[in-house]
Amino acid sequence: MAGGNGLGDKLNQLNNPYGIFIDDDQTIYIADCWNHRIVKWKCNATSGQIVAGGNGEGNKTNQLNHPTDVIIYKENNSLIIADQGNRRVMQWSRQNNTKNGQIIIEDIDCWGLTMDNNNRSLYVSDCKKHEVRRRKRGEQNGTIVAGGNGAGDHLNQLNCPAFLFVDEDYSLYVSDRDNHCVMKWVKDAKEGIVVAGGNGQGNSLTQLSSPYGVIVDQLGQIYVADADNDRVMRWYKGAKEGTIVVGGNGQGKESDQLNFPRGLSFDRQGNLYVADCRNHRIQKFEIN
Repeated sequence: MAGGNGLGDKLNQLNNPYGIFIDDDQTIYIADCWNHRIVKWKCNATSGQIVAGGNGEGNKTNQLNHPTDVIIYKENNSLIIADQGNRRVMQWSRQNNTKNGQIIIEDIDCWGLTMDNNNRSLYVSDCKKHEVRRRKRGEQNGTIVAGGNGAGDHLNQLNCPAFLFVDEDYSLYVSDRDNHCVMKWVKDAKEGIVVAGGNGQGNSLTQLSSPYGVIVDQLGQIYVADADNDRVMRWYKGAKEGTIVVGGNGQGKESDQLNFPRGLSFDRQGNLYVADCRNHRIQKFEIN
């Protein structure tokens, strides 16, 4: 659906894509990490368009440094970007191809972003502080809603949280990367629940290895980009093991293979999009 023309910085290429966001019209917004830019690809387009950054690696307001995630803030028609290499979160207007962004959060080792359904609260993971904070509009510091008790594998801790998802009940799902699991934190909970992985690093159906993208469908099924295992796993609610839904056929670039998958997203039809990071492409899969 995007990229697939080798590693590069041309408009028909990507360089290690991380987080992705699918708009209502199936336009894909991509954190094109090592190109230091956000690109959008319209459905069935053969090339993308730079919508943020693209001015080289740097910390000016028209630059990004290894962005890892991007979401749309519909209320003011802007992009919110985890500008990971600059340790900041940026907001970038989608109107008139704005050349500069605005820094909205500083001094944060952000990997993942998400917003709740009413578009009021922004959730940001901090890999160095091992926490996720929820920031309501206008708040400066926000509230810790997961982790915040140092690095560790206790239920009140995280170890380098990466990507995030919030469901309709305001439960937060966190890909707890270095604990090789996905944690679910119910609203206002002091501890999380392991809902995928959590049996050490490995490649069995009960294990994950460096999970990144995480999303949950309307049935409560959890999809996780199991990066080091080159596969996407689905975990049914309450299941002790997952099933492979994409990849799992060894590392490679065939259509049934992945190479270090990162971001995940659904479109409105329920198709699954995968940022196939080291194949420098975005793939779409129809999921049963």
